[in-house]
Amino acid sequence: MHNLLHANGLALPDRKLALSRSVIALLLLLMSTQLFAHGVTLGDQGYIQEITGVNIIPFIYLGAKHMVTGYDHLLFLFAVIFFLHRLSQVALYVSLFALGHSTTLILGVYLDIQANAYVIDAIIGLSVVYKALDNLNAYQRWFDYQPNTRLATLIFGFFHGFGLATKIQDFEISDDGLLANLIAFNLGVEIGQLLALSCILIVMNYWRLQRSFERQGYGANVAIMSGGFLLMFYQLSGLILVK
Repeated sequence: MHNLLHANGLALPDRKLALSRSVIALLLLLMSTQLFAHGVTLGDQGYIQEITGVNIIPFIYLGAKHMVTGYDHLLFLFAVIFFLHRLSQVALYVSLFALGHSTTLILGVYLDIQANAYVIDAIIGLSVVYKALDNLNAYQRWFDYQPNTRLATLIFGFFHGFGLATKIQDFEISDDGLLANLIAFNLGVEIGQLLALSCILIVMNYWRLQRSFERQGYGANVAIMSGGFLLMFYQLSGLILVK
């Protein structure tokens, strides 16, 4: 997979410009979103807890909404596909992520597997940091080692799905139709993922045609990494404060 960014060739002014843009992007992230990974709105919470029986269409909608508004998912997927040029590669990595996400979401809720939500969400933030560093060729430069990106995508997909499972477990959901509703929710997640990725790929394909792509790509991955650190530290702070 072509995911190596030759950042060493950047001139110092270009590095400073890229980093300044990264800071601006991070500030925009802070101003435009609430830092609650895998958040579920109060209206959706109330709806989920009130309905009973099989509700395929509503749960498909909720799943799609979760993915489209789940900036932690989108940050990770954006980093994963950043240097993927062939649709077959994009499909493979997205499928691995979807497999991991769907598995732990369904099993976590259906089998009521408990875990600390702050810890899981901190790992989700770490997944964003991991992939951004991979895009920056950090592991090969630091350790002369390239991790298995496919396996990493699957494993972090498990954590992303389990992160949402820990949130849903806090609700009083009816057991009537639970499995069918969870499957419908996952179908909605896949639909939302396809919609989000379609938009991202359109922008990426245009961006890659620009001569400045490689230089700006460095700053973009620094911004992605910064967002991951922000998510991770926020969740760890919550873990400490709750205790």
